Amino acid sequence: MTDRESTVRVDKWLWATRIFKTRTLANDSCKAGKVKVADLKAKPSREVAPGDIVTVKKGGMKLRLKVVSTVEKRVGAKTVSEYLEDLTPEEDYVTAREHREAMPKFNRSSSAPRPTRKERQAWEDFFAKVNE
Repeated sequence: MTDRESTVRVDKWLWATRIFKTRTLANDSCKAGKVKVADLKAKPSREVAPGDIVTVKKGGMKLRLKVVSTVEKRVGAKTVSEYLEDLTPEEDYVTAREHREAMPKFNRSSSAPRPTRKERQAWEDFFAKVNE
């Protein structure tokens, strides 16, 4: 196997390993500076190889992933662990879960396009506490 065959574009790898639902989302995240390879901002065309550390800001947390193997075609959810190793600390997952559970929940119909005054004030209170 040549060196060229053991690398793959970072946006394609993130999509193939199911970090992003579509390749366009992976591409946009790279362009927005939310993806880093070896602590350097990565363009979508940046090549990754086994052993590289990829950091992704997604869903309010930073995922740290180690490239175990490269893949170009999307793989099944059960086989993702063959291609990446999750280095994200468990505390980060717990913190993100607690944060999601603390967010105000609203049961709104699809006919109500905007939040009510009460809903808006609940959101403002929540985010004011988070930003303190």
